[in-house]
Amino acid sequence: MCGILAVLGLKHRGPDWSGLYQHGDFYLAHQRLAIVDPASGDQPLYNEDKKIVVTVNGEIYNHEELRRLLPNHKFRTGSDCDVIAHLYEEYGENFVDMLDGMFSFVLLDSRDNSFLVARDAIGITSLYIGWGLDGSIWISSELKGLHDECEHFESFPPGHLYSSKSGALRRWYNPPWFSEAIPSTPYDPLVLRRAFENAVIKRLMTDVPFGVLLSGGLDSSLVASITSRYMAGTKAAKHWGAQLHSFCVGLEGSPDLKAAREVADYLGTVHHEFHFTVQDGIDAIEDVIYHIETYDVTTIRASTPMFLMSRKIKSLGVKMVISGEGSDEIFGGYLYFHKAPNKEEFHRETCRKIKALHQYDCLRANKATSAWGLEARVPFLDKEFLNVAMNIDPGCKMIKPDQGRIEKWILRKAFDDEERPYLPKHILYRQKEQFSDGVGYSWIDGLKAHAEEHVTDKMMLNAEHIFPHNTPTTKEAYNYRMIFERFFPQNSATLTVPGGASIACSTPTAVLWDASWSKNLDPSGRAATGVHNSAYEKHLANGNLTTSKIMDSVPLMDGVGAPGLTIRG
Repeated sequence: MCGILAVLGLKHRGPDWSGLYQHGDFYLAHQRLAIVDPASGDQPLYNEDKKIVVTVNGEIYNHEELRRLLPNHKFRTGSDCDVIAHLYEEYGENFVDMLDGMFSFVLLDSRDNSFLVARDAIGITSLYIGWGLDGSIWISSELKGLHDECEHFESFPPGHLYSSKSGALRRWYNPPWFSEAIPSTPYDPLVLRRAFENAVIKRLMTDVPFGVLLSGGLDSSLVASITSRYMAGTKAAKHWGAQLHSFCVGLEGSPDLKAAREVADYLGTVHHEFHFTVQDGIDAIEDVIYHIETYDVTTIRASTPMFLMSRKIKSLGVKMVISGEGSDEIFGGYLYFHKAPNKEEFHRETCRKIKALHQYDCLRANKATSAWGLEARVPFLDKEFLNVAMNIDPGCKMIKPDQGRIEKWILRKAFDDEERPYLPKHILYRQKEQFSDGVGYSWIDGLKAHAEEHVTDKMMLNAEHIFPHNTPTTKEAYNYRMIFERFFPQNSATLTVPGGASIACSTPTAVLWDASWSKNLDPSGRAATGVHNSAYEKHLANGNLTTSKIMDSVPLMDGVGAPGLTIRG
């Protein structure tokens, strides 16, 4: 039997406790970030006779319900993840679909030296699998846990489990929408509203201080509104107070800072506003690429402010935040969806986007926060909510300006309550801003200008020979690729990052929806010319995207550090 080394959570991801278990050639190592039962829930976790051993990264929101299904079992801790070993005893490998939460875990059955590896439905938690020349199998939350030791490694696919008994992967998550068949359920705003409220409420399960990420856009504002509305009766409120803390990051004067401040005032949250400069962000790029483990342009653009903000949030003693990732994929919120030719293509694109989330927004949210020992929870990717939202007739999601239906109209309408408003009307109907745009338009412009200074035209001429896979087509992409390959030079690492043409975060398939887009490929929402209120076409007309103007506003590095982040309480 080959050995297995599982490394779930590296030191930065779990600063609260280190756990190690060894059985023959099997090693399970765990770094814990304690959110539920911080006093006794250290890992690895065991069944009663310690024959079944589990190391887990994640949260199981329905653990109390699952415990009631196991009346003959004795639990050692109050940890939500303690149910996994016992469920395996009762139900074997088929128990994974019973788990409601985000998770990556390795389970060792020492009775026959078999093991299981599983990842949550959408890939909210990160996970990789690698193979050594000596026959070993490695499992890690991050590339850096195995890339030096394995001959080959890859991303562990979401919604799958690996069983050593079969030696193969199989998909355990099989919802109706996965086949991309076109659903026909009529839109019911109250059903959609209640499903999302339930998704948020179950994520209030915590024994440590927490808050919400609030950009001032629709998705994060709804999360904040529901959290503040239902927080009072929770255990968390009894321990840490009923007033919600909210967090926002941006350049001075950015769209997100202004909108978030307004929402925070409306909801009465304790609001924390973090500012960064373009130079602060540029200085952090190498650290961001090391932690996020990607060279994808839009992911790095959005990860950098989130990375900087997460450090500040953790310094305030907060260990968990609730965030709004996933909504745009489910409801077609990206501005390029304005050009969807019909409801069938609209729906298939949402399916493609959800299936790819583990390579983009989930990767960003998980690793940008985990870099500082902070946990991000994402209610839009709740399994039950996904079943409701993805079963709605996609014709109801279509963007129809002539009927006053903007992007994510059905979500906005579901929370448009005249008697007990969730949000101010203009926030509820605010145009979509991608996170990397909303923190300040000069952020992306500054990144492009910085790359222009460091990547020459001559370098770009040889790009297809230097980087034959996912060849960078812009100087910004070339710069990120150089940094990534310095940290992760193996070909396997390169292959973990997706590629292909994109407009405003589209898949390559959706680029074909508009012939003009192929001439303006950029993942920024402002690349959706003719749709975004501050599209590139308008800035180009005003001469606002010239390199000289951008670089004049960026402090030069001359041995003096860039100003630090400031906090507004």
